[in-house]
Amino acid sequence: MAEAEQIRSELLVERVFDAPRELVWKAWTEPGCVKRWWGPKGFTAPVIEIDLRVGARYLYGMRSPEGRDFWSTGVYREIAPMERIVATDSFADAEGNVVPASDYGMTGDWPLELVATVTLEDGDGGTKLTIREAGIPAGEMRDMAEAGWNESLDKLAELLKELSRG
Repeated sequence: MAEAEQIRSELLVERVFDAPRELVWKAWTEPGCVKRWWGPKGFTAPVIEIDLRVGARYLYGMRSPEGRDFWSTGVYREIAPMERIVATDSFADAEGNVVPASDYGMTGDWPLELVATVTLEDGDGGTKLTIREAGIPAGEMRDMAEAGWNESLDKLAELLKELSRG
């Protein structure tokens, strides 16, 4: 893949949260916390299974306001506590089996497996979170994925405010 094409196919989302890194890490890695913010506005996350070990899997189930379930799964490739998580990311069925994106109506040339990198660093009086995910087809589907991430992170920001208050 040409370098310019690769840049176009990388989703990059950055956000600075007014919360310490330890709290953002907790909200990102503890299933009870993730259930409270995962998914775009109006979505819920009835199933969040996290086995935070290199080589172990996760399974996330989110439900649209209309009641449709969307599943994703992956394997943790790298974990540096409080700093970085690298994991595969695939569409899945309820049992965690990888399925093509077309099963969920996604168009374009989606690979069966993407790689997502999440980094946390101190910045601007809070914690800077960066999400990089290469391989999402450019165009409407990537724009929708980016919007979904941003709506999820809006919900995460609200949760972090609540957790910061204790």
